[in-house]
Amino acid sequence: MTVAAVDIEAALQAALAPAQLEVSDDSAAHAGHAGAREGRHFSVRVTSARFNGLSRIARHRLVYDSLRSLIPRGIHALAIDARAPDES
Repeated sequence: MTVAAVDIEAALQAALAPAQLEVSDDSAAHAGHAGAREGRHFSVRVTSARFNGLSRIARHRLVYDSLRSLIPRGIHALAIDARAPDES
């Protein structure tokens, strides 16, 4: 089963309880790209109190950990904008 934006939204809602969450499927913009055969391209913009005091790398790790079960289902690329509530 191929992963969809709604799957990513559900996983991030459950793991991060975000104040704001936007997930977009950017796959159409990457059609023909060699990696497009390996999965879909997504962009995530998420604001969560879980990111307070964390570095950018630690925030990205939390997002990737939240999506661990979905990555093998077809996430090829993930652009992440992860912010704490006071940074929005």
